[in-house]
Amino acid sequence: MGIFNLIIPRSLLRGSRCHCEHIHFVQCKLHEAIFILRLLRREVYPERSRRASRNDENAVCLCNDTPQLAAGFFIKSILKVLNSALSIFFVAIIIEAISYAYTSNQTDTIVTNEQLIILGKWNEKQLDHIISESSKIHDLDIRIDFLSEQFLNVDYKESTLIGNINTPEVFVINLQGVDCFTYIDYVEAMSLSSSFPEFKDKLRTIRYQSGNVDFLKRNHFFTDWEYFNSEYVEDVTEKIGGNKTKTVLKILNDKNDGTYFLPGISPKKRKIHYIPSDAFDNEMLSKLRSGDYIGIYSHQDGLDVSHVGIAIKEGDTFYFRHASSSEGNRKVVDEDFMSYISDKPGILILRPK
Repeated sequence: MGIFNLIIPRSLLRGSRCHCEHIHFVQCKLHEAIFILRLLRREVYPERSRRASRNDENAVCLCNDTPQLAAGFFIKSILKVLNSALSIFFVAIIIEAISYAYTSNQTDTIVTNEQLIILGKWNEKQLDHIISESSKIHDLDIRIDFLSEQFLNVDYKESTLIGNINTPEVFVINLQGVDCFTYIDYVEAMSLSSSFPEFKDKLRTIRYQSGNVDFLKRNHFFTDWEYFNSEYVEDVTEKIGGNKTKTVLKILNDKNDGTYFLPGISPKKRKIHYIPSDAFDNEMLSKLRSGDYIGIYSHQDGLDVSHVGIAIKEGDTFYFRHASSSEGNRKVVDEDFMSYISDKPGILILRPK
């Protein structure tokens, strides 16, 4: 069996009667061929003694022909062995191809009291490969472009995270559908990882302060990234906007009517820098980098932004890549950057480090 273990894993053949019969046949033919080869090498011909007792003259004739007969028998045996071996080999390839196609189309869902993982169109093996390949891309802007592109056409889905002041927080990875914020969560965490397990760890760090999975520790606002993820991103809004940048002081989560966007989350004062869209010109656009995280500024009390996405540069054109909730999209799409922000109040820019 040694030679066949090199050709095909035993596990693929185990339990198949047809495969076992093939192997038994090949073993027999191998033994026959090896036996004849040994006789030829030793110049011992089994036909001689048996036939010499009947007719010595015929025995001499047969004896002289025996090497050719044995050689022919040997070649036939070898051909039968090769034919059976190739049959087994091709069957193995077919089995392996079917197995790979089946597992590649499987998606993984993991549900426990502490986590919910839905991988959508991927499985863990595929995601691990994508993340591993992206980690080999040294330019961060190209890496984020590559990773964020994998999500194009993934459905928009709001409220995928689980947890509030009355409901225990659950660690969620839902790649079947994303909203604008979970989308950049996943992309940023993947960009910092080289494997799927590391991605999960980085996502905890990106989404939660100190990595503690708790509703009260979740980074609910875009500018929370600047404060609690300063190791990974920096606010470059003023650097790009220059003297056209505006600064306002807001109390996040406070609607200014006695109610909160997120009950249970304490309001927090925060200084917000943004560039008004009507002041954002081509010179500023040239200072953007592919992979910059863009927040769409909100004038509404209690909010820093109303939407987020990623700046992506292709050639001389910038696009706004985002999980769009608009009726015509409802998925992750690319839209012309300048056209998209033209009717918005302004933008904030966080740059990955």
